[in-house]
Amino acid sequence: MRTIMIGGLLCCAATSAAGQTVYPLTAASRADPSVRHGTLKGPFEFHSRIFPGTVRRYWVYVPAGYSPARPPNLLVFQDGQRATNPDGSLRVQNALDNLISKKEIPPTLGLFVTPGNLSQRYPDNLGMSNPDHRVEEYDDLDDDYVRMLTDELMPEVAKRWRFSSDPRRRVIGGTSSGAIAAFTAAWHRPQAFGNVISFIGSYTSIGYRAATATTPLVPGGDLYPGMIRKSPIRPIRIFLQDGSADLDNEHGNWFLANQQMVKALQWANTNADKQGDKGPRYDVRYVWGTGGHSDDHGGQILPDVLRWIWRGQMPAKR
Repeated sequence: MRTIMIGGLLCCAATSAAGQTVYPLTAASRADPSVRHGTLKGPFEFHSRIFPGTVRRYWVYVPAGYSPARPPNLLVFQDGQRATNPDGSLRVQNALDNLISKKEIPPTLGLFVTPGNLSQRYPDNLGMSNPDHRVEEYDDLDDDYVRMLTDELMPEVAKRWRFSSDPRRRVIGGTSSGAIAAFTAAWHRPQAFGNVISFIGSYTSIGYRAATATTPLVPGGDLYPGMIRKSPIRPIRIFLQDGSADLDNEHGNWFLANQQMVKALQWANTNADKQGDKGPRYDVRYVWGTGGHSDDHGGQILPDVLRWIWRGQMPAKR
């Protein structure tokens, strides 16, 4: 086991017998019987008008002590079946339990959403596998997915549980294609999401479709670095993580793509400073590891990422 400090985050990595990097979960992501536990409600099924013919599942994490009179922060996380898997790499509900109970982050409502599946009912045999409409929802660069969240699903959730309307108190996150979906949501609607968590983000050409005689070209996520450099800065706080052994295939090189994202965000800030722009700046932090296309590293650092995202929102300790 080796312990390293990266950008203020403490990361513990080990090497398996096969020579692969392993990132074990920290205590902050393990179930702790001594803390107050929130409740994970669901799964519920939801049919979207924006994505007709699809069905998705979602879960709602209700923090301990929840009161509608004090709407909590909001965390939306893609691939909800894996994010809430009690034996998985993320175990987001455990991190929320521990951090909220210890007053390290504010009370936070969690909304964990699967991609849509082209069926009337969500298949019970999918388990942790991807539903069949994931690429069309997560890897496209249009605003359909965020409209589904903000105009359909979130109002449905709000009928039972209130949450903050302040974008600074909302974060959207995910891993792989779920990460680019999170960034796309905040890119289109920063007034809805002011914070992004991106683990092993697929800023590659998965969503690209070539033009035909009857259909236009559909761009892929590899265009984002150029779009960031040539577009007005959004008021977004974003955390990115990736590993040097991530995928390299016909869609692109994941590690290079994530580095390009960081460089573009940093350049946009520097250029705005040079131009004397009085507008917002990207608040960026990143951690690179040596792992592959896995949620392990993201799961290990998730508690620290949540502390960083919500920094300044807790009362000063006396």
